[in-house]
Amino acid sequence: MLDIKEFSKEYMVKEIMPTDIAQVYSLCRKNELYYEYCPPLVTEQSIRDDRKALPKGKSIEDKYYVGFYNGNQLIAVLDLIDGYPDKNTAFIGFFMTDVSIQHQGIGTKIIQELIQYLKNRFYGQVRLGWVKGNPQSEAFWHKNGFFETGVSYQTGGYTVIVAQRDL
Repeated sequence: MLDIKEFSKEYMVKEIMPTDIAQVYSLCRKNELYYEYCPPLVTEQSIRDDRKALPKGKSIEDKYYVGFYNGNQLIAVLDLIDGYPDKNTAFIGFFMTDVSIQHQGIGTKIIQELIQYLKNRFYGQVRLGWVKGNPQSEAFWHKNGFFETGVSYQTGGYTVIVAQRDL
C-alpha cells in the first residue's frame, strides 16, 4: 500500500472524495486543450466514474485518485494504479494541473517528487499514455523523462501513445 502523503513534500496530498468532485470539475474543465484531443468534455459524472475506473485485473485497493493542494487550493489531480501492468510498474492514468499554475514548473515538481517516492519504494518503471497529436502532453511527459514504448492503441476515436520512464 502506498502512502499518498509521501507523494509530495511540498504539497498536501489527499484522496479525492465525492465531496471534492465539484472542485476537480472546476480544475479539469478549464483545460480545454486536453479535451480537444481527448473528448468528451469532462463532467462531474465522468469524474465520479474515473474515481472507480480500473484496468482489468486490478482492484480499488490498487487505485490512488488524489489531489495535490497548495493550502486549500486544489492545484493538480492524479490517478495512479499500483502494480499495473505488472507488480514493478506504477501506472499514471491521469494527471492534470490547474491552468493557473501551468508553465511554472509545478507539474514537473509534483511528478519528480512522485517518481522519487516510487523509486524509493523499488518500482522499476512508471507507465502512462498520452493522446497522439497533443503537443502539450507530449512535451510535458518528454520533459519528465517519459518516452514512447512503441505501443499504441485506439480508444474513443483517438490514438493513445504508451510511454514509460525507467526508474
